[in-house]
Amino acid sequence: MTSQTALVTGITGQDGSYLAELLLQKGYEVVGMVRRSSGDNYGRIEHLVDDVRLVPGDLLDETSMIDIMATYQPTEIYNLAAQSFVHTSFTQPVLTGETTALGVTRLLNAMRHVAPEARFYQASSSEMYGEVKEVPQSETTPFHPRSPYGVAKVYGHWITLNYRESYDIHASSGILFNHESPRRGLEFVTRKITNGVARIKLGLDTELRLGNLEARRDWGFAGDYVEAMWMMLQQDEPDDYVICTGETHEVREFCELAFKAVDLDYREFVKIDPKFFRPAEVDLLVGDCTKAQKQLGWTPKTSFGELVEQMVENDVRELSNAKTR
Repeated sequence: MTSQTALVTGITGQDGSYLAELLLQKGYEVVGMVRRSSGDNYGRIEHLVDDVRLVPGDLLDETSMIDIMATYQPTEIYNLAAQSFVHTSFTQPVLTGETTALGVTRLLNAMRHVAPEARFYQASSSEMYGEVKEVPQSETTPFHPRSPYGVAKVYGHWITLNYRESYDIHASSGILFNHESPRRGLEFVTRKITNGVARIKLGLDTELRLGNLEARRDWGFAGDYVEAMWMMLQQDEPDDYVICTGETHEVREFCELAFKAVDLDYREFVKIDPKFFRPAEVDLLVGDCTKAQKQLGWTPKTSFGELVEQMVENDVRELSNAKTR
């Protein structure tokens, strides 16, 4: 057990909730930075609110982060906060840049002045590869982002490396490929599919409208991936790691398995809608996590089929419970 303190930005998100669970299991004091709003957004961490400290702060406000670090003196800092929806980044590119790119600089700068001995994790993304230059993608693959979100993540990745080299801080980046769970937001295609399947199965909808079914992704389970984040900060030297499954699947295959989980044929319900296509599409992402396997000892535990089934079952259960209330 440890007496360490971890600061987690984005604690109310999918990854933040799984990471908070993991850190609590390991004996950490967990401090979660949350933005002030008219209502709370604690659904994913409702079961943890009595065990973590939730403090107000914002990636747009460096002073708030300085105050948090001065008060709690974290030994580890995990930056999971971002404007993380690719589609939204096209309609709100400036906000995406301010949060997902410059927000990393503000956080690193606050850390450099207040908690320079802490260890820092930056949530980088496979969207940085965009129009891929090689298959599979590794830590040395050149970036060619195809969305404002991807561009912002490239900035966050490089500024983390810059602070590591310039100020000798323990800062690592995890280049995480797509990772999903029952806690995924409904705006993401995987959860949109599993929620749509559940609604159709329960008679609440008759069709599911989607965009590019041929897009291929490397999908893993978020609960597995947060373990890799923690492992990175336990290394003697900071570094960057690709975290993935090494398998690629089409959106069409995700649909097929999701509908099959409730004994339905996706071809009877899925409709293609051009409004869900990206202005610049990313057709193929598949990673190579050899480095993480060798240096961290990390491997994914949850298969693609298990992930899809788990998400569908959860959505069917939640919607069934809502209908009976």
